[in-house]
Amino acid sequence: MIKYNPKTWFRHIVKFHRSDTISMLKAELLLMALYAGGVTWLELTYAKDLSVFRNTLSVHSLIGFIMGLVLVFRTNSAYDRWWEGRKLWGSLVNQSRSMAIKIKTIIAPQHGQLITELKQLIIAYPYISKEHLRQGVDMHKVELPEHLKDEVSKYKNKPNAVTKLMYERLVHLRQQNIITDIEFYSIENEVSVLPDIMGACERIRSTPIPFSYSLFIKKFIFIYVITLPFGLIPSFGYWTVPITLFIFYVMVSLEILAEEIEDPFGDDDNDLPTDELAGKIEDSVTEIFSK
Repeated sequence: MIKYNPKTWFRHIVKFHRSDTISMLKAELLLMALYAGGVTWLELTYAKDLSVFRNTLSVHSLIGFIMGLVLVFRTNSAYDRWWEGRKLWGSLVNQSRSMAIKIKTIIAPQHGQLITELKQLIIAYPYISKEHLRQGVDMHKVELPEHLKDEVSKYKNKPNAVTKLMYERLVHLRQQNIITDIEFYSIENEVSVLPDIMGACERIRSTPIPFSYSLFIKKFIFIYVITLPFGLIPSFGYWTVPITLFIFYVMVSLEILAEEIEDPFGDDDNDLPTDELAGKIEDSVTEIFSK
């Protein structure tokens, strides 16, 4: 995720970042410029009477209003998914801290091995979760003792495996009367939230916008922009080319940005900072257990 100062807006206008859609659409903008320029030249050169095209601009104005509403809905629905993902990972940060505090204060220090394993599992959970939501978890990159790593590797859904190992250690502590029922359920309440958070993240990732809706928007934008020069040429002449390019750039950029943020758990520039949040959880949990 890109960090920036939203107050320095003028600097952002003149700055181009690799995530800017203008760099993604270089080839498309060039083709559209050639198309709009060719259509404009043909009409101005060979069409003696352009009045036949004048009424089409009013049609494009009406359709453009509808297109704006569709794109606003598309962008809002994508942002809702992004924001829900951010709230879920914020909950994960809070649950991890709360769980670490309870384990540190409730379990007696002489049970250091179990405390250490629970600490390691809490720290590993966000790292495993973020990779699980991407391309899959590479256990060779996870910092866990070998016996815990071997246990987690047996499961396809590795966040669930980590949660299971947490429960096993809590149950062992209760069965050995190291913690009371009240203390057990106090910690268990924190652990039980983890599958809910991960399930909600998986729902966001595995349920994109319906294909028919996405296909309709792309076709709508294409047809609108392809026919737009015919309505602009009678009034704007060769200025039709930059105007068409600008409208094409705005509409396609909104669709590209919506597609990027509707799956917020990747490593694109505008995705959620899950790497940073996982590191924040590790720092907080390490500090809690070190004091």
